[in-house]
Amino acid sequence: MQNVRIGIVTVSDRASRGEYEDLGGPAIRDWLQQALATPWEAVERLVPDEQAQVEAILRELCDEAGCCLVVTTGGTGPAPRDITPEATVAVCDKLLDGFGEQMRAVSLKFVPTAILSRQIAGIRGRSLLINLPGKPSAIKDCMDAVFSAVPYCIDLIEGPYLETRPEVISAFRPKHAKKPQD
Repeated sequence: MQNVRIGIVTVSDRASRGEYEDLGGPAIRDWLQQALATPWEAVERLVPDEQAQVEAILRELCDEAGCCLVVTTGGTGPAPRDITPEATVAVCDKLLDGFGEQMRAVSLKFVPTAILSRQIAGIRGRSLLINLPGKPSAIKDCMDAVFSAVPYCIDLIEGPYLETRPEVISAFRPKHAKKPQD
């Protein structure tokens, strides 16, 4: 059985300097621990809002660390230093616009400023990358909104078979999708 690795990247100048406690990365890890039934290992990174550094971390997690999923938090707003979507676009082979559309639609139910969010998702090789906002409650709202599609997306890019805990979130797979034999 393949070792499932998931990258969790916090993009924050203040948190990377130790001026601010990283709440986003731990919120992603906690959500995934509750949602995934498949054993997995977190590969966590904390990086400042520097596009070249974010791109390098994303490449490392996908290409060297073998993460099937890389989830980022922070850097998705309109401020001058918010560069996470640009870094994600720069390293991805394909973009998956539906993820950002759905996350913004769900977030707009809670705050009118969700329209300012630029989070996206894309594919790099056999890795799915998803940008999330920085606020823990918004991370939960967004993961709840899109994660049911994540395991099948990872199937399609020939990644490991992820199983979820249905009491938290149910993974959707078409009826013709078969679980690989161990």
